[in-house]
Amino acid sequence: MNRREALERVALILGGTVVGGAAFLQGCKSTDSAVAFSLTPEQIAFLDEVAETIIPATSTPGAKAAKVGEFMNVMVTDCYDQKDQAIFSEGMTAIEKRCNDLHKVGFMQATPEQRTALLNTINGELKEYNATKKEQDPTHYFAMMKQLTLLGFFTSEVGATQALRYVAIPGKYEGCVPYNKGDRAWAT
Repeated sequence: MNRREALERVALILGGTVVGGAAFLQGCKSTDSAVAFSLTPEQIAFLDEVAETIIPATSTPGAKAAKVGEFMNVMVTDCYDQKDQAIFSEGMTAIEKRCNDLHKVGFMQATPEQRTALLNTINGELKEYNATKKEQDPTHYFAMMKQLTLLGFFTSEVGATQALRYVAIPGKYEGCVPYNKGDRAWAT
């Protein structure tokens, strides 16, 4: 007996049927017809390099040290709908193709300067896209990548403790604290 049958029998025993029972139990249905989205280790490494180009290592670790590529894989797989997953996946292909067209090498073989130039160009296109974007238009793939890079990095242990100031057990709330030029922002 599966969960659906058990709930239907309990409803009958209690003297009635569940109104809209099928809709109520929709979450119990298997979605075998949906194709599962997942990235290969090579694609995750590619995303690590894209993220590292957006947040490079300086005096603090970069996005690759925070394993942002793996974070993007989890977020896109678990939180994005199929339409956005397709846009994200097509965006990775577009970056690779653009890098080949522009620099005659793949993104993974490109120098950091070539990667930065390419992503700056794509970022300019993103700004133009957002300026003319209508509400029903899909999100640009590079916007997704940038947002996931920032979220993944600054919520990681590396980002929160080494790029931001972090206090594991904060004291009292202080609404106004002195700021010195060059101080890191606080992690929440």
